[in-house]
Amino acid sequence: MVPGARLVVLGKQGAGKGTQCVRLSHHYVIPHVSTGDMLRAAVKQRTPLGRKAKEVMDRGELLGDDLIMAMVAERLGESDVRARGFVLDGCPRTVEQAEELAAILAPVDLDLVIDIEVPTAQVLRRLAARRVCSDCGANYSTSQPPQVNWTCDICGGEVVQREDDREEAIARRLELYERQTAPLIDWYRDRDLLASVSGTGAPDAVTRRIVKAIEARRGRRSRV
Repeated sequence: MVPGARLVVLGKQGAGKGTQCVRLSHHYVIPHVSTGDMLRAAVKQRTPLGRKAKEVMDRGELLGDDLIMAMVAERLGESDVRARGFVLDGCPRTVEQAEELAAILAPVDLDLVIDIEVPTAQVLRRLAARRVCSDCGANYSTSQPPQVNWTCDICGGEVVQREDDREEAIARRLELYERQTAPLIDWYRDRDLLASVSGTGAPDAVTRRIVKAIEARRGRRSRV
């Protein structure tokens, strides 16, 4: 069996993180730990966290570190993660979160942090066209809709445009990314944990680039 891995995937909203995380999860047989999926489940169930999260996300803003990191720490302590590793999607988003993640994972560090690079103009087009299932979270777009009348092919739920994929919320999220999350690239680069990979082109091509970067890092470490 392919060895497990401990991965973080970074990139602007709309860079294809979710798609690539699912692919990496299958390739390395590791859990896909998505803060977005965990939050959307809380929103759907209308838990206290879910109600609070919906208000913040609808404004295109990010949740506080305390809530996010408590949720992440709980998930990373589960048996499937301890056995094989994980691909973490949506966290960390700030240097402070990265520092807390390092403390949660100690004494074993991450294998690699992947930064998926996509031009902002392309990201804006992707997000404006994105549609999601309101029940299971499956992704579609205006160019690749579900087969029947905006009904999810997987679960039959309604496929809609997320409130945070509207123009004003998109602009706010990209602004927050540049101000808060982009410094993570330098933080992880300084620790020799970063690999930047182009996110343009077909998903299969992007996946090959990412796997090549991960295996190159494994090979480099094995020679040390």
